[in-house]
Amino acid sequence: QVPVVESGGGLVQAGGSLTLSCTTSGLTFEQYGMGWFRRAPGKEREGVSCISRYGGTAYIHSVQGRFTISRDNAKNIVYLQMNNLKPEDTATYFCAAAVSGGCSSDILGRFGYYRHWGQGTQVTVSS
Repeated sequence: QVPVVESGGGLVQAGGSLTLSCTTSGLTFEQYGMGWFRRAPGKEREGVSCISRYGGTAYIHSVQGRFTISRDNAKNIVYLQMNNLKPEDTATYFCAAAVSGGCSSDILGRFGYYRHWGQGTQVTVSS
């Protein structure tokens, strides 16, 4: 099992910002796509954003223009910069490593494309 560890969650007021980080080891990080997902209370898990091995990105519509995903292959880290946070962004956020290097809106909705998952980090946005 490849460890995946998220950090950076917390409590923030609406309109504020947070940056989530995700580190992993035990795989050739630069060869794999990475994704961020979230599950809000009482809701289904949803894909938020992904980044391919080449840096291509995809986002769900509700976070476009507010969230930015990036990766640092030298450090085996993927980030999710979240700006202008809204109460509806409140959720547990999960990071996952894909089985291959791709990322697209379609792939973002295919949870089975992601093999290694973290335990999640809580993001709470107060109104």
